[in-house]
Amino acid sequence: MNSKITDLISRELNIPLGQVGNTVNLLEDGATIPFISRYRKEATGNLDEQAIQSIDSKLNYYKELEKRRATILKTIEAQDKLTPELSNRISNCWDLTVLEDIYLPYKPKRKTRAEAARQRGLEPLAKIIMSQHGDDIENRATKFITDDVKTTDDAIAGAKDIIAEWISENETVRNSVRRSFRHEARLNSHFVKGKEIEGRNYENYYEFSQPLKRVAGHQMLAIRRGEKEGFLKVSIDIDEQRSIDNVSRIVVKGQNEASRLVSEAAEDSFKRLLKPSIETEFAAAAKTKADELAIETFAQNLRQLLFAPPLGHKRVLAVDPGFRTGCKIVCLDEQGNMLHHDVMFPVAPANDIDGASRLVRDLVEKHKLTDIALGNGTASRETERFLKKLNKELNVNIHVVSESGASIYSASKIAREEFPDHDVTVRGAVSIGRRLLDPLAELVKIDPKSIGVGQYQHDVDQTRLKEALDYTVDSCVNSVGVNINTASKELLTHVAGLGPTLAQNIVNYRAENGAFKSRQDIMNVPKLGAKTFEQAAGFLRIPESRNPLDNSAVHPERYELVEQMAKDCNCSVEQLINDREARDRIDLKRYIGGDVGEPTLRDIMKELEKPGRDPRQQTNTVEFDDNINDIKDLREGMELNGIVTNVTQFGAFVNIGVHKEGLVHVSQLSNRRVENPASVVKVNQIVKVRVLSVDLERQRIALTMKGIQQG
Repeated sequence: MNSKITDLISRELNIPLGQVGNTVNLLEDGATIPFISRYRKEATGNLDEQAIQSIDSKLNYYKELEKRRATILKTIEAQDKLTPELSNRISNCWDLTVLEDIYLPYKPKRKTRAEAARQRGLEPLAKIIMSQHGDDIENRATKFITDDVKTTDDAIAGAKDIIAEWISENETVRNSVRRSFRHEARLNSHFVKGKEIEGRNYENYYEFSQPLKRVAGHQMLAIRRGEKEGFLKVSIDIDEQRSIDNVSRIVVKGQNEASRLVSEAAEDSFKRLLKPSIETEFAAAAKTKADELAIETFAQNLRQLLFAPPLGHKRVLAVDPGFRTGCKIVCLDEQGNMLHHDVMFPVAPANDIDGASRLVRDLVEKHKLTDIALGNGTASRETERFLKKLNKELNVNIHVVSESGASIYSASKIAREEFPDHDVTVRGAVSIGRRLLDPLAELVKIDPKSIGVGQYQHDVDQTRLKEALDYTVDSCVNSVGVNINTASKELLTHVAGLGPTLAQNIVNYRAENGAFKSRQDIMNVPKLGAKTFEQAAGFLRIPESRNPLDNSAVHPERYELVEQMAKDCNCSVEQLINDREARDRIDLKRYIGGDVGEPTLRDIMKELEKPGRDPRQQTNTVEFDDNINDIKDLREGMELNGIVTNVTQFGAFVNIGVHKEGLVHVSQLSNRRVENPASVVKVNQIVKVRVLSVDLERQRIALTMKGIQQG
């Protein structure tokens, strides 16, 4: 790897060069981010996953820049215009914007006014004018009259078009205009006449003007969406005359006739070429920044959702509530396998409470069910009341579970493969139940964009969004670890080093040969080589293995080290795990050497203390007010329990049990000023809120957390 790249990354991220270099070498060697952060701490200097991901991102940026540089050099060389000085400048440029500015004069052009003038032979006249040495321009222009250039005015106009293009390609000029945009640009939006009613969702931006650098990310994305949908006209403006004067000061070198023409060309260049170009550049940069904030928010929410506490190995009755079509119910065993499915009608219009009660009682008794997972969609509160009343004799635990994305899963290829003989309603109920048992294992089957925790997710750069969300899912899966004998193909796909093909190979091998008995057996999976085993093994768990380390995050490459520790303590590995006093007697310094340092040894000791520990917390539930079931039941001043369902840059959405989420605006999250809502609340957090206002017409609920003691 180019040492210049590692040096640049080190300086940009403020990470010591040695740590960056070692991390880059590992990445270039095919190591995954989860593996590096967990098992190569000595090499990286104990960098966390986020720092390694930042290095990886910068590395990819500079790799793409190098590819672009090679293309530019090749293109200019083909024009026979690549001088040693130009080649050296391009080769030593590490900023993409500067690189494109250098390339601009040589970039193959479409049919522009300047190119048309060149084809009519007017470039020599443009050079004469641009030199600004005389006043006899019209006389000189007569020499350029041809069949294509009828008059001297035509000749001068064409020459000015060429000069305007030269000015627009001048790096000093472009940077001058950029400075103006950077310091004074304003984003302006206005409604499109005739669409005021239709575009009411964007009324906050009907007459909007704000310095571009102060426009919040969510505002930028909303405005751009309004523009795309045809409701808003949007522009980024600066003081035009002052900018033209700045450009003229750079390119106008005298006060003669030629200078006057250059001045006119400068004004034309600014209005026709420079301003649109730099405006587009700044609009793209502002959009990119807004995208990054939205994607970061989405990724944070997704991580919190995927890290939601699992119920664990319990037998569950899952209920997908509904009115007319009834409530779809399924019984699941401890592994999430479906035991039975049925339909009950405890709410309107059927109101078959007796029949539904008998059915639930029978199923709970027959299948020894301990918990109920109730979807939070249509008829949820009504069904919850029925279940709570019935629960006085059942004594099971009732959990309300988010349905977001369940319908997407139920109609997916994954669901059809899992349940080919059942319809979407049964599959949806299964998904609700499995989300309670293990949210991570179930939610990985659904496109993250459909889970309901994003902000303008369809408006941001889709490639970057997918990369960020895939990285987040991978990170969560590897942080928790995966039971290789029960995990779905979708869950295995996210294990470091695997991917879809090897995940399917593991599932196939399991089906043909039975459960894996040890980590070493994983090497028997077709096409799973030593490198993949190195990356994946530490994240795959085998609870049934005779070796207790196979159900831990201790990597197989360190088994020999742990066995030596046990031998030194005169016990087995299993005894070492169960004997805290023996572990406490271990002097870690004795085992430091080679590529094993204190970070790795401390991680090993943590695992021996609690092998295969799950970093997720215990599950919790929110108790909604039984008297509040609909938005019409809300009154200003009511204090209610709620659960955070989505965190955005402008606040948090909270489910208070009325089928419509309320918004706690960022200004209402705390008595102190809040810059980032994610610093105050998280997805799935239980909160207490007060109703500020209710807009029945627009179905909007405004909430506050100010002055309310949180539990």
